[in-house]
This record gives sequence, C-alpha cells and structure tokens, in this order.
Amino acid sequence: MKFVLIPAGTFQMGSPASEKYRDRDETQHTVKLTKAFYMGVTEVTQAQWKAMMGTTPWAGRHTQDGADNAASNISWNDATAFCKKMSARTGKAIRLPTEAQWEYACRAHSTTAYHFGEDVSQLDRYAWHAGNAWNKGEKYAHAVGRKQPNDWGLYDMHGNAWEWCRDWYAKAYPSGAVTDPTGPASGSLNVLRGGSFRNLAAVCRSASRIWVVAGGTARHVYGFRVVVSASAG
Repeated sequence: MKFVLIPAGTFQMGSPASEKYRDRDETQHTVKLTKAFYMGVTEVTQAQWKAMMGTTPWAGRHTQDGADNAASNISWNDATAFCKKMSARTGKAIRLPTEAQWEYACRAHSTTAYHFGEDVSQLDRYAWHAGNAWNKGEKYAHAVGRKQPNDWGLYDMHGNAWEWCRDWYAKAYPSGAVTDPTGPASGSLNVLRGGSFRNLAAVCRSASRIWVVAGGTARHVYGFRVVVSASAG
C-alpha cells in the first residue's frame, strides 16, 4: 500500500453559498489541521483487502473481480476492522480519515467544486462516475489509479467508490473556525465522501457528503482508504 504525506495546513471546509448543487450541511468554515499525516494514494483494493481479511464482500454485488479494483460492498464496521488488523500487523496507527482530513486531502489547496476546478466537463479525466461508468454499463468499482490524480498525488478522490470517514455525522458544521476537528462525540450516523461510479457529477464534488445509519448493510458503492500519522511514518 502506497502513501503520500499530506502536510499540516488550514483550509475552507464545506462549500460557498454560490456553489451549484450544494447541500445545506456543507456550511463553509475554517479548519486548521496541526499535524501532517500519510494518506493512501488509492482506495483499498480487492487484493489488499483479501490479503488482510481473507474475504470477498464484493462478490456478486455489481462488481468486477480484479486485484487492482477498489474493494467495495464494505461497511463502516468492516473498514474499521481492516484498520485495526492492519495496525496490529504493522505496528502503526492505521485509521479511517476524519472528514476534515479527507476533504483537505481531496482539495489539495483547491477552493473549487472539484480539486481540478469548476469545469465539470473535465471530470472524466479524474473520476469514475455515472456518466462514464454506471450509465455505460460498467456497474462496478473500477481499478484504482487509472484516472489523473490531484495535486497531492491522490487518485480517485472523486468517484469510483464512496469512502468512509471515522467521524459521526453532524447535520451542521461548527459555526466558527476549528482546529483538528473529529466530529461529534457520539451519534447514530456514519459519513461517506467522494461519490461513486453510480453518482452524478454533482455528488462527486469535494464538499459533498452523505450519511448512513451506523451498523447498516454495506452497499456495492461503499469503499475506503486509510491514513496513518506522520509520526508513525
């Protein structure tokens, strides 16, 4: 599994009121991340999942078998179990990213609807989404790293598979600036980011977020990537 170092920094999380297709839970606010972290260059693949967990949860669920295809039909509990097992095996603190870490990494200093800008006609270069996957009969999570990366070298931050975050879902972001946010202390809803091969381009925006009931059934569009603290390098 390859990682890229994401430096500490400050960014505007959420979307401006002028952004097309924005949802009410995307209130823009300033977030400061004081610690660098490593993020998986790609979503966890089927080969990586099988090597760690020995199972194939995507089998028969709108999938294409392939070592490099994104592991899909993964629940939040499944993804968390993977992180725990990988942590035990490597001796490093492997986790799902927080929502703030995920969006900061996705944006890579951008302030636009997508990390590459505002021109949605360019999305095919960076993402598997409904327009170039589901609607074309390719109803599965594709091989990772086949599209163009963002400026930090991360692939498939838009589309391919929805990616789990470790926060509980909050209907509203904090009203002011925050430092190293980790979401509510408790909750009943988990968060996914990035959109998938089944979603329209608007849902694949950097600020777009959805929630599902905690402990709910996994779906063929759910995947994940992991982070590790820079100090654990």
